[in-house]
Amino acid sequence: MLIDTDIIIWHMRGNEKARKAILEVERPSISIITQMELVQGLRDKAEQSALHRFIDQRGFSVFPVGESISQRALVLMEEWRLSHGLLMADALIAATAVDYGQTLLTGNHKHYSFIPSMTVKRFKP
Repeated sequence: MLIDTDIIIWHMRGNEKARKAILEVERPSISIITQMELVQGLRDKAEQSALHRFIDQRGFSVFPVGESISQRALVLMEEWRLSHGLLMADALIAATAVDYGQTLLTGNHKHYSFIPSMTVKRFKP
């Protein structure tokens, strides 16, 4: 299962439901885009170290963005940007989920619900 950025943010802020949701995933994974979004929000080196420990200790697979994912994200952007406001990071995360055959666990269901080629599992904090 691919874990969306918001779930990890909630977990790092101490949300117990997010912690449990992540622990229930047998083989958790994230997109490198999620990791970059998380790093973008860090305030200091201590938070950066905590993020690295969390990803390593929980055994997350971090999926890179290659040509296939980039092309799929572009198609998603062209199809859904104007009608649904799909943003670049979400398009890349969605394309990663589709390419790797992963269900996306997210609290931002509205960011992805209109994409028919992917499976989304809704999380409520």
